[in-house]
Amino acid sequence: MATFLYRIGRWAFRRRRLVGGLWLGVLVLAVVGAAVAPAGEEEDLSMPGTESQKAFDLLDERFPQSNSQGAEARLVFQAPDGQRVTAREHKAAVEDTLGSLDGGDQVASTTDPYGTGAVSEDGTIAYSTVTYTAEAVDLTGATKSALENAASQARDAGLTVEIGGSALDAEEELGGTTELIGVAVAAVVLVLALGSLVAAGLSLLTAFVGVAIAFGLVSALAVPLGLTSTVAILALMLGLAVGIDYALFITSRFRDERAQGREPEEAAGRAVGTAGSAVVFAGATVFIALVGLGVVGIPELTKMGMGGAGAVALAVLVALTLVPALFGFFGRRVLSRAVRKAGRPENGHPHRVPTAAGRPGLGTRWARFVLRRPAAVLVTCVLGLGIVALPALSLELGLPGDESKSVQTTQRRAYDLLSEGFGPGFNGPLTVVVDMPDSADARATTGRVVETVRGVDGVASVGEPVLNRTKDTAVLTAVPRTAPNSGETKDLVHAIRGAVSDVGADTGAAVLVTGTTAMNIDISEAMSDALIPYLAVVIGLAVLLLTVVFRSVLVPVKAALGFLLSVGAAFGVLVAVFQWGWVAGLLGIEQTGPVMSLMPILIIGIVFGLAMDYEVFLLARMREAYVHGASPGEAVVSGFRHSGRVVAAAAIIMISVFAGFVGMSSPTIQTMGVGLAAAVAFDAFVVRMAIVPAVLALLGHRAWWLPRILNRVLPNVDIEGEKLSRHVPAPATDPDAAVRRLPVGRQQP
Repeated sequence: MATFLYRIGRWAFRRRRLVGGLWLGVLVLAVVGAAVAPAGEEEDLSMPGTESQKAFDLLDERFPQSNSQGAEARLVFQAPDGQRVTAREHKAAVEDTLGSLDGGDQVASTTDPYGTGAVSEDGTIAYSTVTYTAEAVDLTGATKSALENAASQARDAGLTVEIGGSALDAEEELGGTTELIGVAVAAVVLVLALGSLVAAGLSLLTAFVGVAIAFGLVSALAVPLGLTSTVAILALMLGLAVGIDYALFITSRFRDERAQGREPEEAAGRAVGTAGSAVVFAGATVFIALVGLGVVGIPELTKMGMGGAGAVALAVLVALTLVPALFGFFGRRVLSRAVRKAGRPENGHPHRVPTAAGRPGLGTRWARFVLRRPAAVLVTCVLGLGIVALPALSLELGLPGDESKSVQTTQRRAYDLLSEGFGPGFNGPLTVVVDMPDSADARATTGRVVETVRGVDGVASVGEPVLNRTKDTAVLTAVPRTAPNSGETKDLVHAIRGAVSDVGADTGAAVLVTGTTAMNIDISEAMSDALIPYLAVVIGLAVLLLTVVFRSVLVPVKAALGFLLSVGAAFGVLVAVFQWGWVAGLLGIEQTGPVMSLMPILIIGIVFGLAMDYEVFLLARMREAYVHGASPGEAVVSGFRHSGRVVAAAAIIMISVFAGFVGMSSPTIQTMGVGLAAAVAFDAFVVRMAIVPAVLALLGHRAWWLPRILNRVLPNVDIEGEKLSRHVPAPATDPDAAVRRLPVGRQQP
């Protein structure tokens, strides 16, 4: 592997104009493809195989004139203080408003609140349901404008009017201030870490190229593959974070090789051969974790995983080819000012950068501190992460609705008005679908279902059943007494399903419970059921990959256990912020509630891959020193001396990028930003920087032990670049000669 990548690095350096031109061409094609492709459409979250999804599919089949998952709007009217919405002038205003919508484009029907009894007991609040022939993502701007204009018409008449439902749902857009702040912080960290504006700009430039291509491809393929804006945002988030990090690691290694006196082309080859090997395997772990999201069975989650995996793969290719090509374009300007001054060539031979004896860096001092007190560091860090993870024991899963939106939105205000007037369960009605093979007994069967559902404790009301034209399918609505995301509503759904199963057994009818609330409950439970199989698949494959990379049994196991600690702490942060409301106001999160049901598996997949990034980058230099003869303790110190500062900078960059997305309005992206930023912080600075060296110090030589049978079976990928020393003579001046000495017989004459 190292030798192959070494050749790629040298080739890219020599053929830099060709490489740069090829990437520029790909970038232009991706941008043009995104510009000319039709805009993608948002899709409702679905879970094939669940009872709620089967019911939705049955409704689409038996009620073809309607769309079971079509857009819906609730116009909520409230009379001024001390007045009733049933007063003559207010009733006329409501009827005029609804009349302006009847027969409108994409409008299927509107309900009369006075005819359907949709007026609160105190007469102050009423609502009308407007159904559409298309899903929310397919509503035109004119349709939405007509709805908003109708609401304004009623407001002009003195009523308070808010609009709930899915009709006004908008696609998430980029370009917020917080994303720009995150990128700005990443740029500052790069300049401080590399000491060169050119080197920092190179890392940002290559990351932006990879992200632009990934974003363009997702946009261009949005319609044929059904990719949503969330897929594009995840690709942008991951591509930017790993793209900067991968370029940073290769650039840092290139500067090390140049500081040791190697020629630019040789340094580029060695940088790609060593740090590039780490990039390949780090990217592979992220790729495996993201592609593994497909085992869950949720189409949207699978697409998110594939989009993110594609962005990571592009970041790896850019780092291996475009980065060394830019080394050739920028030349010595990639080096810091101090290095350029200290390493001016004499007689055609560059100097090795002098090091200050007796003044070890922060990474070296930290590694030596951990080596002196490994047990104390290990216990402190494990207990600390355990305490942070304690709130995760109270983790509740759900999908956000209008209740999670800002109080500044009309959807949230409509939700609050409906809860005030009709009870909290009114915002999450359940739909009961009765499939009757014998239509002759349709009324008797549906009547029994209605009575059964009404008898379930926790049901506030049950509407009259509606039959289709062939009288073989009936639909009725049950309103819970509790809020949609409450645990009581979840128990109620299971109670209704249990109660109606007896009706189905006696009559032969299939009775299914669905609706948005039931769908959310089914998806949350499916997420919980899929968690263990997903962990087994992803962690198993990644441990196998790390065993091949490091030729060790204990190092991959330690990496997996450390990951579980960091992700547990991240879940604790999510519960504290999104359920308990700690510092939620500072983050712009106005409403607390259950954590999104997609988040645990999504964060586990992404964080596991990113955690292995730092494991590979940090331990690659340790193993490199170890296989060249260093003791286990010396190897740990060497790894921190070479990679500690760069890994810390890379982690800060990734945290900044993820945190920058917290300011977006989408609950999905907000939760993802907080969870990923917290997980990376815990994993990089507690697990990899403290627990890893402590465990390695306690294990000693055993950390790098591999059974003989595995040593013979497993391929030697040579991530540490040992084979490069056979083909390419090392320079005479090696600052780590005492630590990285080659075994006897491997030195070149």
